[in-house]
Amino acid sequence: MIYDAIEDFAAALPPMRALAGLDLGTKTIGVAVSDNFLTVATPLETVKRKKFGVDAARLLEIATERNLGGFVLGLPRNMDGSEGPRCQSTRAFARNLSRLTDLPIGFWDERLSTVAAERALLEADTSRARRAEVIDHVAAGYILQGVMDRLGHLKRDG
Repeated sequence: MIYDAIEDFAAALPPMRALAGLDLGTKTIGVAVSDNFLTVATPLETVKRKKFGVDAARLLEIATERNLGGFVLGLPRNMDGSEGPRCQSTRAFARNLSRLTDLPIGFWDERLSTVAAERALLEADTSRARRAEVIDHVAAGYILQGVMDRLGHLKRDG
């Protein structure tokens, strides 16, 4: 099932299961995973996009291997908060994925996640070639960490 509000997504999550964060690009999908306590996001891999069925099969394989409890997709809003064609594409991907899995699917505003990932890689003195290889799954890590930080606040405040 797809959840627009992070609070509803949080309520649907099974206990003690990791999450995957996805940074959907036109050519790649960055994938990051959390620990079971939902405290730390770790960049995992970049999936080269082929067609939806192949891409989804790899994501569901990761979900099975890691016993995931849900997916979070970065929602690439415009800087003014509006949703453009890339958001529509992400929502369509989520709808298609939800037909293949019962895991909850949520969205997280990903504005500037790639910028933050790029900055971190530059600070780590990562070569240009290596940055190109890892930028997508590092950005997915930023998306997932943002969600988990929010979930932690919800838990403390609730």
